[in-house]
Amino acid sequence: MQTAKRLDGIGEYYFSQKLREIDELNKQGKQIINLGIGSPDLPPHPDVIKVLQEESAKPNVHAYQSYKGSIVLRKAMSDWYKKWYNVELNADTEILPLIGSKEGIMHICMTYLNEGDEVLVPNPGYPTYRSAVKLAGGVSVNYDLKEDNNYAPDFAALEAGDLSKVKLMFVNYPQMPTGQLPDRKLFEQLVAFGKKTGILIIHDNPYSFILNEHPMSLLSIDGAKDCVLELNSLSKSQNMAGWRVGMLSGAKERIDEVLRFKSNMDSGMFLPLQLAAATALNLGKDWYDGVNAIYRERREKVFELLDLLNCVYSKDQAGMFVWAKIPVKYKTGYELSDEVLYNSNVFITPGGIFGNAGDGYIRVSLCAPVTRFEEAIARISQK
Repeated sequence: MQTAKRLDGIGEYYFSQKLREIDELNKQGKQIINLGIGSPDLPPHPDVIKVLQEESAKPNVHAYQSYKGSIVLRKAMSDWYKKWYNVELNADTEILPLIGSKEGIMHICMTYLNEGDEVLVPNPGYPTYRSAVKLAGGVSVNYDLKEDNNYAPDFAALEAGDLSKVKLMFVNYPQMPTGQLPDRKLFEQLVAFGKKTGILIIHDNPYSFILNEHPMSLLSIDGAKDCVLELNSLSKSQNMAGWRVGMLSGAKERIDEVLRFKSNMDSGMFLPLQLAAATALNLGKDWYDGVNAIYRERREKVFELLDLLNCVYSKDQAGMFVWAKIPVKYKTGYELSDEVLYNSNVFITPGGIFGNAGDGYIRVSLCAPVTRFEEAIARISQK
């Protein structure tokens, strides 16, 4: 039995493979400190868990749910966008709850891409963009994000190229893995580019609340709904990564188009989970301030670790990682990552997994207690 051609060139996700290797090292007694993956180690708010427990105990909540999600959740998402991003969204027509925003990336690609259609993807950027494009039959076209341009697209270079086959463009600010924050000018340029070229801009926006005092949505720009779909998630901002709750927002026509595909792929989210997610979205500023205070303390330890490795980094990054340039003695971030893993039993992510523009970098996750960072620093210091 042979696999489908769409899987040709699609390897196992890097972290899936690396976690197996780390498991093997742990079986050998290595006790690896994993500072690679951005999976929040903090719990959701207690009220969120309480709602899930109470609602799931009810006898009438276990049936299939609406393909568009509960109106309670969609209203909470709409209110959240209004409160934090100052974006008006119609809860009935302009929001589609997702079983995680990663799912939404695939839904969008399957909705819009035919064989050979091209998609602009950031380099460095989230690897799932490339794999989803390929699985849908499309072709990824890298656009490089450079430090000296504040990790913004070079719009002049893009417009000078051949965009005739390009249907979609993935963007992501605050950017992962670089932690670059957006400003209004950049968002205005993205919307103008989408309108000028007819390319649908897909903004992946899960990090806007992490170590960032001014969350922004690309949909806040005038006219953005004409050319933008925005993905968002509760995974990072609400510590609910394993709950798989995301959302897609945009014009009614685009939401309806994606729903045509999505409704053939799943049957909606467990209702108590949706109601708990609505509770999470109604949390106040004190919730975000509390989470960020913890990440801020951890980030200071990551800065210490990176100083120890003689890496160079900006202290103005957002999100739950720190992106850093490696010393010149290393050819790539893979080399530094492996050295630290095998010599000090600490895993940090090589920047090259996010595209070749990341080869000279590493990324360190903030998703570990301060004591783990202190232990990592001690181990590296001893080598």
